[in-house]
Amino acid sequence: MTDQLVFEVKDNIATIRLNRPERYNAFTQEMLIAWAQALEESASREDVHVIVLTGTGKGFCSGGDVGNMNNRSEDSAYQRRRFLSDYVHRIPLLLESIDKPVIVAVNGVATGAGMDMALMGDIRIAARSARFAETYVKVGLFAGDGGTWLLPRLVGLPKALELFWTARFVDADEAEKLGIVNKVVDDDQLMVATYEMAAQIAAQPQIAVRMMKRAARQGERVDLRTHLDMAASHMAAMYSTEDHKEAAKAFVEKRPPVLKGQ
Repeated sequence: MTDQLVFEVKDNIATIRLNRPERYNAFTQEMLIAWAQALEESASREDVHVIVLTGTGKGFCSGGDVGNMNNRSEDSAYQRRRFLSDYVHRIPLLLESIDKPVIVAVNGVATGAGMDMALMGDIRIAARSARFAETYVKVGLFAGDGGTWLLPRLVGLPKALELFWTARFVDADEAEKLGIVNKVVDDDQLMVATYEMAAQIAAQPQIAVRMMKRAARQGERVDLRTHLDMAASHMAAMYSTEDHKEAAKAFVEKRPPVLKGQ
């Protein structure tokens, strides 16, 4: 690991915290490697039910480290493509493959790739001081990290293009209205609200939680008939799980279920 990223697990919740506050958590190759490792470990550990992503200091993430990019100005087009595919793209691809819920706590400014990294989570909770902007056009670039795939699915194509073309900042309240974030809370309540939600989800039957995420994600890509066929197969299999049997019995007996969480 690296001191550019903090990773810890407590009470079935894994926390990944970007840790370059002096650079508003702009990511480097070193941070991206640690980030991917933390996601892989979170996916494989049975004691992790929910993943929380946040940043240290006043910013969530200001995107890629521009100073570091300038140092790579002599890189060939092939080398730049490899940096994206080998390091940056590992994050959205891992997040797409992980069935466990990912909650992003946006603690401050999220710009460019930093905004896109926030969009890669399943749920976003924003501090009232958080601000979002797709700033690529200001440096003559575009979202090479998947932002042009992610943002239109949240806000619709016309609004997404507006945000890409103008690079204007969106405050937390507007972000909530647009559907970019699920909830806005006061700054001092951000992590409290985030961990409350994470704990609530972590206490649910985990097979059901993960199957819902997988089905919802897959549902974005298939027609209704295909989705219903898949849902029927998943549902039939879930009837045999111990979590379902215990949860159903507890419901009838009007008591909290005792779940294995697997």
